[in-house]
Amino acid sequence: MNKTVKIILIIVAIILLVWVLKYFKDANSKDVVDYKVETPFYTSINTKAVATGKLNPEEEIELKPQISGIVDKILVEEGDLVKKGDLIAKIRVVPNEQSLVSAKSRIATARLSFDNAKVLYDRNKTLFDKGVISIQDFENSELSYNQAKESLAQAQNDYQIIKKGSISGGNSANTNIIAQIAGTILEIPVREGDQVIQSNNFNDGTTIATIADMSLMIFEGKVDEAEVGKLEEGKEIKVILGAINDKEFPARLTFVAPKGIEENGAVQFTIKANVTIDSTTNVRAGYSANAEIDIESKDSVLAIREALLQYNRITEKPFVEILNGDNKFKKEDVKLGLSDGINVEITEGVKEDDQIKVWNKASKDNEDEDND
Repeated sequence: MNKTVKIILIIVAIILLVWVLKYFKDANSKDVVDYKVETPFYTSINTKAVATGKLNPEEEIELKPQISGIVDKILVEEGDLVKKGDLIAKIRVVPNEQSLVSAKSRIATARLSFDNAKVLYDRNKTLFDKGVISIQDFENSELSYNQAKESLAQAQNDYQIIKKGSISGGNSANTNIIAQIAGTILEIPVREGDQVIQSNNFNDGTTIATIADMSLMIFEGKVDEAEVGKLEEGKEIKVILGAINDKEFPARLTFVAPKGIEENGAVQFTIKANVTIDSTTNVRAGYSANAEIDIESKDSVLAIREALLQYNRITEKPFVEILNGDNKFKKEDVKLGLSDGINVEITEGVKEDDQIKVWNKASKDNEDEDND
């Protein structure tokens, strides 16, 4: 083998040796990835429950007629403020022909009885004044006369009620729909000329108008069964309206349902809270709203970002990886405390000066090398 071939072989061997050394060096360097690290910190953690629902008036009533007929006149409009006793609408009675004829017949019958009783009364009074009959006979005829008189008046009143809906047509008439509370007219579902049905034991009746006191509002919402056990009546909460996102309204929890309702596979419990509305805010019934309820809170606790946690696939216990002195990470089981979904309290397993691996994010240098 000549000298030139030997030199070429030596050069190739050197190149191969350098390449092998570089390969093993790169392989070893990749075994220890330079991950980003974070240290624990002290912070305040608050856990909250969020209930979705609506804002409704605490006092809301529906005005219904006490007699069937046709809406003759509506004196208010939706949104108007009314006082208790204000006239809302008038009902025009459309009498039943058969009932009207029967009422007239009863008047005629009662008048015959009254005329007969009056004749007997006048006759007995004359005889009693002359001492012909006893006082008992006279009092019996007087009683019959008064009863006949009352029956005639009653028959006449019945006729007026059937024909006009009332006797006198005053404020107490059944044809007048009166506001029972002071408040705002929320809705008038009928119009002039509509036929309405009276409210009775067998029928709810037609709603003439809905009135509510808008100064007293309540939040009605639902919470999950996992959170309802931590709620109690009298607790202060915050209500945020969908139409007024930039403002929070204080409220006090007044009701937690004793029984849940299953909805979409989850058990929900109804809650209610009195909401304080300032006079400068214009709210409307039916606004969608969310209630934020503080469940538990701790101040100055040692915590880490919840994203740093890892879980054992078999035991499902949480752990973190802590940086040691030789640029490697060791697993450390931890015990968790309160969590708000972003930060979590660490009660055991981590010290304040530990450096915890951000297990899903390497450093910028490694990222650049990988890209190369």
